[in-house]
Amino acid sequence: MVKNLSILFLILVLFLSSITRLSSQILEPSSDTLNKKRLNTVLYTGAGLYAATLGVLYFAWYQDNEMSNFHWYNDSKGWLQVDKFGHATTAYIITNYAYWSLDWAGVDNNKAAIYGGLIGWGSMTVIEILDSFSEEWGASPSDLVANTIGSAFFTGQQLLWKEQRFSLKFSYHPTDYAQYRPDLLGENELQRSLKDYNGQTYWLSMNIKSFLREESKFPPWLNVAFGYGAKGMLGTFSNPQEWNGNELPYEKRTRQYYMTMDIDWTRIETNSALLRLVFKAFSFVKAPMPTLEYNNENGLIFHWLYF
Repeated sequence: MVKNLSILFLILVLFLSSITRLSSQILEPSSDTLNKKRLNTVLYTGAGLYAATLGVLYFAWYQDNEMSNFHWYNDSKGWLQVDKFGHATTAYIITNYAYWSLDWAGVDNNKAAIYGGLIGWGSMTVIEILDSFSEEWGASPSDLVANTIGSAFFTGQQLLWKEQRFSLKFSYHPTDYAQYRPDLLGENELQRSLKDYNGQTYWLSMNIKSFLREESKFPPWLNVAFGYGAKGMLGTFSNPQEWNGNELPYEKRTRQYYMTMDIDWTRIETNSALLRLVFKAFSFVKAPMPTLEYNNENGLIFHWLYF
């Protein structure tokens, strides 16, 4: 336990020191629009929140695992790659929040996009370092690739279009699978939302209006979305026949593909600052919608409402 906390503390110190260096880099040279007080508020508040998040993640995920020396772990074929979509989406979301915060502080678009990308990528890399010292896992090259794709996906669009025409989003619904493997899929709803990949769906949401002529009357908030998920997974790479002395039911590991409509909450016009804040806070959660699903086991399936 002491070794676990020592590694976590060292990682937090390194992360906070990098935030300090980032602050000095953005402040030089200064800009007429840059608000130094806001920038410091953003960087140090963000660092504090991230440290708290790491603490929660540690006690929910890592504290019961034995620690070891740094090592690599190839899990590229695990969970039918659902977790890789999760890494890319999480890196994208952190990058987006970092960009919004830097933009609020007056940092220009290009700098905010680049530094936001570095913050998003760095935040996820810290978690990968924690994995690298875990006996059960290890540093995953495919996770690092997914993290890089997620952050670069945001930064690239912001540099190219100064807006996000494509968004990465997330949705989750409880499943029956966790009851068979609570050790792996979670013992409570908080753990299951993080660990049960059977209930997670990751989305590429495209804003239609942004590709039409400016005079088009098409609703600016209406998107089309394509999702990916999987079901029947009771193990990382394959399903065991028994766990803890109990026989497990046969489950076919099946990829799932989705198509539906979505809402870009950030493009809904409102004069309420509170509503704008709420829309931004939940902008990465996929709106429940009637959805068409395809999988190899059941073919086409229509969901009146899917989340």
